[in-house]
Amino acid sequence: MHLGAPEWLLGLWALPALALLGAWSLASGRAALRRFVESGLVARMAPGASVPRRAAKATLALLACALVLAALARPMWGRTEEKTTRSGRDVAFVIDVSRSMLAEDLAPNRLARAKLWVGDVMDALRGDRVAVVGFAGVASVKCPLTFDYGFARMALDELSPDSVPRGGTMIGDAVRRTLTEVFSDTEARYKDLILITDGEDHESFPVEAARLAGEQGVRIIAIGIGDETRGTTIRITDESGRTRELTHDGQPVLSRLDAKTLREMATASKDGVYYGVGTGNIELDKVYQELVRSAEQRESEGASGVRYEEQFQWFIAGALVLLLIDGLIRESRRATGEA
Repeated sequence: MHLGAPEWLLGLWALPALALLGAWSLASGRAALRRFVESGLVARMAPGASVPRRAAKATLALLACALVLAALARPMWGRTEEKTTRSGRDVAFVIDVSRSMLAEDLAPNRLARAKLWVGDVMDALRGDRVAVVGFAGVASVKCPLTFDYGFARMALDELSPDSVPRGGTMIGDAVRRTLTEVFSDTEARYKDLILITDGEDHESFPVEAARLAGEQGVRIIAIGIGDETRGTTIRITDESGRTRELTHDGQPVLSRLDAKTLREMATASKDGVYYGVGTGNIELDKVYQELVRSAEQRESEGASGVRYEEQFQWFIAGALVLLLIDGLIRESRRATGEA
């Protein structure tokens, strides 16, 4: 037997107190009547009054209350083991965390906006395994493929330029590491790599990496963010807590979106797609539904569980029967001398 809400059984402790209170009330009432009325008149004032009948009615009412409390505790029995199945895909969110992602052409900056978009997707996840990879000069798998969306969300929230040990932007290396460390043991046709970056790359051969991904059946959904024409300065916070512009040889560093590289990467992968967000916005959760949830899904066996049948109705029925009997019992004897 299993109880779904056992805390309701604590109410049973109140029933003995109610029984004692009822007995005391009945006894004190009769004692008070005898103090003010002569003993010979008591029978005339309360003809046929039956203490046993009143006690029986009170007992039935208390038992009915006990059964109602038992029903509220949700008794269950009839154990059945069940196995659940999931349908979904394996999705890796590969996010650029280099200092160029701190450019503020998207408010509050590119990286914060990317994390917000991915967070919207994670709020709507159902059945997909997800991974989080942050990259700059090197790539780091912050969350391997998992159904634990809370852990994945925590890994996403912690992404920053300090998440990886080396600066720069090596997109190709990030794709290759995702293939070897995230997608190494998954089936080819169920894999998506969602890449969010400004596209600036330091000779890591990203298009060749995307072509390798395509050969392995991985689709790349590339999302390019940042100003593509003028470029944007990058503001960083130094160790003293001061905010300043990032410079090189005394000149401000400007970060531009390299859309050409990202388009080529999407084309090189299997059925890849490129979204040039620029300095605008994208409803990534809707894109996810259109591209990922509508694609071929992998059926996988989930965790086995145990199901119990709810049996509260038997206790409610018992309480109703007791209350019906209680209603049929008269508190006084008939004039014929019925006991």
